[in-house]
Amino acid sequence: MTQHAYLVDDDEAIRDSLTWLLESRGVACASYPSAEDFLAAWDSSLAGCIVLDIRMDGMSGPELFELLCERGCKLPVIFLTGHGDVPMAVSALKKGAFDFVEKPCNDNELVNRVIEALKLDANQRVAASDSDSVNSLIARLTTRERQVMELVLSGKLNKLIADELQISMRTVEVHRANLLEKMGVRTAVELAQLLAGKR
Repeated sequence: MTQHAYLVDDDEAIRDSLTWLLESRGVACASYPSAEDFLAAWDSSLAGCIVLDIRMDGMSGPELFELLCERGCKLPVIFLTGHGDVPMAVSALKKGAFDFVEKPCNDNELVNRVIEALKLDANQRVAASDSDSVNSLIARLTTRERQVMELVLSGKLNKLIADELQISMRTVEVHRANLLEKMGVRTAVELAQLLAGKR
């Protein structure tokens, strides 16, 4: 999916100038005149980042941000703020916004932050995809293979695993070989590296 900078601002002149500015640096854009319009268009497959004005007619930027967070939106959000909106922007940062930029802003600074937000989004998508693929590997294990895996990861030797599960060492060896093959690794160390961050 192509990444976009999603511009949400009720000022048409700002939307037009930001679109021109970002596209001149090779960033694809989509713009929306209100928070409600963006909310209607949003779905979890969108890739990129959101450039969001704080004060708009109708729903405000922070209100949209809260709703998107509730819906599981992971897109990085950059708030555009007037001078008096800085406390609101700082509050949004504490809730997970990517950054805020004061208007009138330095064009290059804003584009650079958008490009950094796009990189963050791309990295998060790769990590999520890797996580999904590891989960799908784990899902192929039998209950007994999972039990053996947990004990292998806790550093126990086959004899101790056999004692704990009350099965023969030969059975442990078979389960261990099967789970390593299903997980696509050769050793317990590689298995631990694959699952790092999953536990």
